[in-house]
Amino acid sequence: MKKLLALTLILASFGFVGVSSVEASAIKANVASTVTSEPLITTVTAPQVYRQRYPQRRYNRRARVTTQSRLVRRGRRVYRETYQVRVFRNGRTQSTLISRVRVR
Repeated sequence: MKKLLALTLILASFGFVGVSSVEASAIKANVASTVTSEPLITTVTAPQVYRQRYPQRRYNRRARVTTQSRLVRRGRRVYRETYQVRVFRNGRTQSTLISRVRVR
């Protein structure tokens, strides 16, 4: 069964190579006819370059929000505290305690 499957894959790959070589020769003939009709150089204006370097900047002004948890020991008891930490664009952080659950 494995040999049959391998043979089928090999023959199929030859079929794709043969088709691609025929298509390549057709493309070469088509390219030769279009070289003289259009210039290949395109100009890019400044706003397009700016948008490519800084995509959708106005939508990325929010703070990054992550959720962190840690184990805290208070006397003989151990609690798992879950925090929501916000990191603002200017580097400031704000942490809010979401839940405190007793573990032991």
